[in-house]
This record gives sequence, structure tokens and C-alpha cells, in this order.
Amino acid sequence: MTNKGPISNFIEKYYLHFNSATVVDAAKAYEAQLAQGSKMMVTLAGAMSTAELGKIFAEMIRQDKVQIISCTGANLEEDIMNLVAHSHYERVPHYRDLTPKEEWALLEKGLNRVTDTCIPEEEAFRRLQKHIHKIWKDAEENGERYFPHEFMYKMLLSGVLEEYYEIDLKDSWMYAAAEKNLPIIVPGWEDSTMGNIFASYVIKGELKASTMKSGIEYMAFLADWYRNNCDKGIGFFQIGGGIAGDFPICVVPMLYQDLEMHDVPFWSYFCQISDSTTSYGSYSGAVPNEKITWGKLDIDTPKFIIESDATIVAPLIFAYLLDM
Repeated sequence: MTNKGPISNFIEKYYLHFNSATVVDAAKAYEAQLAQGSKMMVTLAGAMSTAELGKIFAEMIRQDKVQIISCTGANLEEDIMNLVAHSHYERVPHYRDLTPKEEWALLEKGLNRVTDTCIPEEEAFRRLQKHIHKIWKDAEENGERYFPHEFMYKMLLSGVLEEYYEIDLKDSWMYAAAEKNLPIIVPGWEDSTMGNIFASYVIKGELKASTMKSGIEYMAFLADWYRNNCDKGIGFFQIGGGIAGDFPICVVPMLYQDLEMHDVPFWSYFCQISDSTTSYGSYSGAVPNEKITWGKLDIDTPKFIIESDATIVAPLIFAYLLDM
């Protein structure tokens, strides 16, 4: 037993085998990485923001337990949507039983369903659209270009959303990240509601596509960041699968193989929480050792895979790191 709080002591006492034991091992190895001065990237796939991971992830950011984030465009915007429209969300606990007709009824009410949670169209999407469009337009008129997350930071820090806040600001991970100007990588941002909205303005001729910095520029930014921060190692903590993880992890083989920077170290730690089972050709279901063959991880890199629901596991690991 440690001097940590009750959640940490509970998992150390009872999480002894199989996936539960890996939860404890991965948490301790994450802690060891930070203790030796390594930095940590956390990647967010799926709908972790709508799952309200921000309630604990924001504190991880404030306490410097994460130094860089990679996330989908959905996670980038949905944390802010939850901040400004929380009371308008509707939970549908019986979502497995919904008929197509009932799903259509949700659409007609302006409720977009994410598993058991419906995001309100007007109060969430359109509320952000109104303010972010002005920020996009102002940047373009001034000849400025920014990354998707930088535009979101501008919107949050400008205070234009304050009148809409519906949750405690400390529970928004995006606000915590904006305050620290934490680097965020958002691969495939176009595959998000705000990305679709931005594209619609481009199609209508109201904005130029070049006003938004691209995925290639994100990779170039990440390459520079990695080179400048890898002296004591950088760990990789992956929540879910998909592009949020696959995009940034590739920066190491790119630097080593394509840019021939042979002094670049491998990722110093790897953990993935995923319910994707090992299968044929699946990145999300690949065991960590496969990444050795791609030049992402070393033979001796601490590697963990936790086959479980990230909404259950990630808060437990974060609680351990926060001594809860």
C-alpha cells in the first residue's frame, strides 16, 4: 500500500491479475516516466470529451502529468460543447433498444446521439459556429493562419463563451490546455463538425482553405517538438485507437528513416487502452510488439495493452497519477 489516496490504494489491493493488474503496472510505469524527467503524450480517440473525461483529465493537465495531446477533431470541440451546453444534453440509457423511427425522432429534435448521450445541435454546434466563424474570418482578413486547436484556444481565452458556461470551468480539459498553451495535434480535423462547417465556408467562397493549417503542418510541428523534447524520453499513452494514436506515433520512424536523424530515440513508454481485439490488419488491435517492426518502439520500451473500456480505465489511471 502506498501513501496515495483511497482510489489508488483500492486498485493496488484488488487489481492483481489480467487487465486489472496491467492497469496498475501501466500507472506505475507512467509515474516512473515522469519521475525520471520524461514527457508524456496522451492521445484521445472516440468521444472521450462527451464521456466527460475532462473532469479528471483537466487536473492531469494542470498538474503537468501530460505535456502534449493528440486528439480527434471531435474531442477538441466536444469538450467545449459540453462546457457551453451541458444542461441541454440528453442521456438515452436504453440506446440499444432504439428503433430507426426513434433515432429519426432524435434527429428532428436536433439531438445527435453518441452512444447513450445526445449532443444538442443548436446549443452546442451552432453556438460554437457563431463565434468561431468570426475568429476564422478575422484571421483570414489579417493574413494569419493557425492550427485548429489554436483557433479554439483563441475562442476560449477571448471570453466570448463565458455567458454560456454550464459546468465548472475546472472540468474542461480544453480550457486547462488553453491556459497552459499546451501543444495539441489534431490529425484529420476535417472529420469533425467544426471541420465540416469550415469546409462549408470554403465551398461557399467565404473562407480560404489555407487559413487553416493542415495535417502535414501538424506533422512538421510534431517532428520539431519531438526533437526538442526527447532528451529524457517521451512516453505515449493512447486512449482508444484510430488516427489520434496512429498519426503521432509515426513521427519517430519518419524522423529516423525518412529524415535520417539516427540520434532520435524511440518512444520511451507505450500504453494503449482499447476494446479492439487483435485481428487482421487492424492498427487499433495490433499488439505493441508490432510497433517494434515499424521503428516506433524499442525492444526494451515498457509496453502495456489494457483490453477494456477507456471510460472505465483512464480515470482510474489518472486518479493513481493524481494520488487520489
